[in-house]
Amino acid sequence: MKDEHSAPPEVDHYGSQYSNFDSAVLAAVRREAFGEDYGQNSWQSADEQELFIEELSIDARLRVLDVACGSGGPALRLAERTGASVVGIDLHEHGIATAQRTASSRGLEARAEFQRVDASGTLPFEPGSFDAVLCIDAINHLQNRASVLAEFRRVLRPRGRLLYTDPVVVTGCVASEEFRIRSSIGPFFYFPRGENERLLQSAGFEVVAVHDRTENLATAALRWRNARAARADDLRKIEGEANFEGQQRFFEVAARLAAERRLSRLCFVARA
Repeated sequence: MKDEHSAPPEVDHYGSQYSNFDSAVLAAVRREAFGEDYGQNSWQSADEQELFIEELSIDARLRVLDVACGSGGPALRLAERTGASVVGIDLHEHGIATAQRTASSRGLEARAEFQRVDASGTLPFEPGSFDAVLCIDAINHLQNRASVLAEFRRVLRPRGRLLYTDPVVVTGCVASEEFRIRSSIGPFFYFPRGENERLLQSAGFEVVAVHDRTENLATAALRWRNARAARADDLRKIEGEANFEGQQRFFEVAARLAAERRLSRLCFVARA
């Protein structure tokens, strides 16, 4: 998810993904990177989503907000598997258009709604509108995390749960060039370990659990890069030479920083 007030990204990862999401070559890349293609554009595998569903005890009684939902694949899978009502929001118009089209084609419009929203600002929902809020691998793109978390708290009902992953928690030495490449796909906001917990508590949340999901990122990023490399000619036709190479560098650096535990992917579970 991109902030509309920021400078254009050096590498157009999200635009090229969402504009061509239905292409056979991108679907093949997702299958190879994750083992199952359900329309994801984060580091989340299907197995990991199952863990998150269990962590939040999501079932057909709940209403869930999926922040930075991208093309809607994870939100639709969640709705299908649990029977929950899901609202997905994202700033990228091509992502939302794909999500709405896919929901319609799968007959899920009654349980999966998608809206174009800038999640770094005030959310267009009444207080206590949701039982759970999810934000997977995207909170690092949103400005003013304290305000973002306060909005998550506002739209949750009392005792509602929040689960988000921060894939760039600083846990080691990172060179300036590595930061530049890791941030080349859009605005990034980096925090040291412990800062997410402090901000959650300041926003009125009780931190229930913190899980280290760094290994999942390291594996997915490397497999994603390699799957793209095997289809380089086809992807260059879609993305252009410079954008293809830029994304390859991004995945390579993301995989290395995670494998070496210098940037960690942590999952935070909190209760309102």
